[in-house]
Amino acid sequence: MLPSSSSPRLSRRALLAAGGGAALTAFLAACGGGDDPGKPAGNGPAGPWSFTDDRQRRVEAASAPTRVVAFTGVAAALVDFGLDSALVGVFGETTRTDGSREPQAGDLDVDKVTVLGNVWGEFNVEKYAALRPELLVTHMYDPDALWYVPDESRDKILKLAPSVAIATARTPMTRPIERYAELARSLGADLSATKVTTAKTRFEAAAEQVRAAVKANPGIRVMASSGSPDLFYVSNPKVSTDLMYFAELGVDIVVPAKLEAGDYFEALSWENAGKFPADLILLDNRSTALQPKDLAAKPTWAQLPAVKANQVTPWDAVPRFSYAGAAPLLENLATAIRSAKRLS
Repeated sequence: MLPSSSSPRLSRRALLAAGGGAALTAFLAACGGGDDPGKPAGNGPAGPWSFTDDRQRRVEAASAPTRVVAFTGVAAALVDFGLDSALVGVFGETTRTDGSREPQAGDLDVDKVTVLGNVWGEFNVEKYAALRPELLVTHMYDPDALWYVPDESRDKILKLAPSVAIATARTPMTRPIERYAELARSLGADLSATKVTTAKTRFEAAAEQVRAAVKANPGIRVMASSGSPDLFYVSNPKVSTDLMYFAELGVDIVVPAKLEAGDYFEALSWENAGKFPADLILLDNRSTALQPKDLAAKPTWAQLPAVKANQVTPWDAVPRFSYAGAAPLLENLATAIRSAKRLS
């Protein structure tokens, strides 16, 4: 996980803690209901429903929730696992200024969900209440923290519906993928569907491609990074779940030495951008981070050996935790490693 250029230096690491809240009776009464906000959006399995999340909190209901609101990347992962009609709202970067979908939106039909916030810190609580949510789902990078749930409104938000948080740090990427699959299945998704099994087969094959690429082209040193106007961030593979998995596959990833609080990354001034030698750079591809065209004006960026050699590849710094979402990441990584040349 890396900070966004729109956030203060460490705000992207200072993840938002979940907590209780004051009564919202008057607030709820004042909120409108949309076309028919009380109508179930999807058909979950019959009978009692329960799910224990990665905070070890057990959420229970008389039946599976059919009105689910989720962080955009979570919603897209649930769609990949076959859960679709139950999703009524999302929050987090969903669409870009040109109307195109953010990478983390995946195959989510953004026209069929209510976007409660499209940037860090934005979450429309009134719209959320009007959706009559039955479940809120998001990532958890730090204990008891809900990703993209704003600290200043979390009490109101968490009063409106139960929440589920899945750990997405300090564990290999395969773990949150498995957990989101379990959640989708509990909500009625069919994990034996061809769409899901085909994606899993592709993911497993892609993992083998990475292993093979490392063996075929040994010694390629990889650095995962993100650029902001003032700082260059180098991500820590001992914390970032995707990088941790890449390392398990044999990828040699730069481990930053002087970590910020939370251990997610080292923040370098642009004058020190060349601190860590790297043959291949994975560059944060989110709209909140500077892209190669934006970085071209940074002299120290242009002088990096990997940049000079055109060995820079896009990186989904907040990946979509599904087999369908992760397989292309592995395939692209394998291709980049196979074609890279040692520069140091």
